[in-house]
Amino acid sequence: MPRRLPGTDRSFAAPTPTALVPTLHVLRLLSIRNFVVVESLELELERGFSVLTGETGAGKSILLDALGLLLGDRFETRQLRPGAARAELAAMFDIGGRDDVAAWLADEGLEADDDPDTLLLRRVLDAQGKSRSWINGRPATLAQQKAVGAMLVDLHGQHAHQSLTGADAQRALLDAFGGFATLARACADAWRSWRLAVDARDAAASADAVNIAHREALEARLAELTALGVTPGEWAATSQLQTRLAHAAALTEAARAAEEEISETDDALARRLGALVARLKTAAAHDAALGAIIALVEPARIQLDEAARELRGYLAKLDVDPAELTRIEARQAALHDAARRYRVRPDALEALHGDTATELEALAQSTDAKLLARRAAETAAAWKSLADELGAKRRFAASELESKVTKTMQALAMKGGRFEVALVPLATPTSHGQEQIEFRVASHPKQPLGPIAKVASGGELSRLALAIEVVTSEVGNVPTLIFDEVDVGIGGAVAATVGRLLQSLGSRRQVLCVTHLPQVAAFADAHFRVTKAGDADAIHAAVDALAAKARVEELARMLAGSAITPKTRAHAQELLLQHRRPARR
Repeated sequence: MPRRLPGTDRSFAAPTPTALVPTLHVLRLLSIRNFVVVESLELELERGFSVLTGETGAGKSILLDALGLLLGDRFETRQLRPGAARAELAAMFDIGGRDDVAAWLADEGLEADDDPDTLLLRRVLDAQGKSRSWINGRPATLAQQKAVGAMLVDLHGQHAHQSLTGADAQRALLDAFGGFATLARACADAWRSWRLAVDARDAAASADAVNIAHREALEARLAELTALGVTPGEWAATSQLQTRLAHAAALTEAARAAEEEISETDDALARRLGALVARLKTAAAHDAALGAIIALVEPARIQLDEAARELRGYLAKLDVDPAELTRIEARQAALHDAARRYRVRPDALEALHGDTATELEALAQSTDAKLLARRAAETAAAWKSLADELGAKRRFAASELESKVTKTMQALAMKGGRFEVALVPLATPTSHGQEQIEFRVASHPKQPLGPIAKVASGGELSRLALAIEVVTSEVGNVPTLIFDEVDVGIGGAVAATVGRLLQSLGSRRQVLCVTHLPQVAAFADAHFRVTKAGDADAIHAAVDALAAKARVEELARMLAGSAITPKTRAHAQELLLQHRRPARR
């Protein structure tokens, strides 16, 4: 069934998943309006490996820039299409089965109302440089867009998200590759417990005077409340008793008058009603219809007799002792005074007594220097044990990751290049262990190893990202990978290797690559061509999904430029047949 884009009147039909690629949780649609040279464009993406091609300057990177803005990048007014009042960007993701994404959306109050398996991102940008964002139709911040975007898309390129260069991402990748992310979380939890214990120890040491005064106040309150001896429900019971005793004379008078009216006088209600029932019963001997009326009157007579008995019992128990009233009122005064002093209701005194005892016990523990020091030492030891185990596993996993990524680099125009996962010791304990993870690279034999953000060029960084993604593809959690400039400075057999690796990666993830090389494009499961047309007054960009014949023409153009011949078409056809994904058996 067609889905409607958030905040628009446009809908689209989801592409049919390729049978060759079972990958889920993918980017389904990217919609762009009035962005740079794009007036209106919608890109429907399939699962697997897709490529974007087109002549230089056609606007291929515009699509990635638009996606970057939807994932939280900063907007610049120059990105607005000339003459347009605002730009609109939207994306739709399939997130079915992604419990982490669903949990994040629920925590942020951004879950979808109609379809929990779909995530909708939308952003509107205007000529004043202002922007508004929505997630599943609800207003969202850029920080929220970045957070959810990091779970869904990883962009690799010179001008894109380069999460590979971030320390947190490098550490998370190594931990996921080694299969000990759970251990890393346990280590972080242990560190937080240790910090809480240290803070409690230090706070107690610096607040002795305050604690002493507070403890003395609690002890005095506890002693007074204990001596007062409030019992459960006492205030309500004494209040009721005081009211009864204070009005004992009036209660006695009323009860005696009622008793007389019901049963004691010659014309009492009970006697008169009894006589009435007797007369009706005599008459009923002549007309049975009176039986129903007698049945209504008889219970009233019985209830009057019962009421008379209850009144006699009430009068017998009614206490008019003035001394008891004085005692009750004195007790009420004591309870009320204590309640006023501690600023609670009288009926809350019992609970205050229990709370005071509990608080005093907690304060005693929080100021016990030996206990707090022991807890700090115990939690430090627990963290150290987990951190030692984590460090040992990281060293083993780092060695394996280094070897595999270095091997993959050799086939990606980085001959003699080396990849290293450095575990740099830290001077102080941290939530992520005892070492900082740093990815280092040398792109050729004579280059010294250095942090990848400083050493690798745009194209090298993109190819290095490809090598790492291929090696870690089984454990990675980001479903959509986008590569830009992955083919800078390469060609021939290396380009074919890049295409083959991207195709392999596309069997487990959704992969989108901007490329200029036909050797790469021929490996794709889906091929999109970006074109740009117009004059000095208006330039328009468009994107088209290419069928088999059109793919051959585009590959031929990439091989030979504008001078396409039957020979280049044949070469393009051969490339396509040679590199397409093998059919499953």
